[in-house]
Amino acid sequence: MSFPVDSPSGSGIEQFELDPVFLHSRREAVAIFLLWFFCLLWAVPVSYSMGFNQDVVPGKVPTTLGMPSWVFWGLLLPWLVADAVTIYLCFGFIKNDDLGQAPEESDEREASSPSGEEASA
Repeated sequence: MSFPVDSPSGSGIEQFELDPVFLHSRREAVAIFLLWFFCLLWAVPVSYSMGFNQDVVPGKVPTTLGMPSWVFWGLLLPWLVADAVTIYLCFGFIKNDDLGQAPEESDEREASSPSGEEASA
């Protein structure tokens, strides 16, 4: 993906390409945000409608698998869906990009490895 940019010399418009690491990171961040937003849109209305809009008699709370229904459908279900989607994102969607070599690493390697002349002396 490339974008037009005004050149500093004012000679015209130059093209530059976005780094693939940036593109992957942005794509992954958007996917994670959409997952969070979907769970928010599910959890808040379901919890509110099932937990606060009912006249519940103490001792007669509707339950699912032994817990209040609003907790199961409003909190546990989106949590489990988010866990499943997160596992897919981690193992199938997110890419491990090569970031190159840090300048500190190259300095350490040069200092720790003997050069050809020092090794022969």
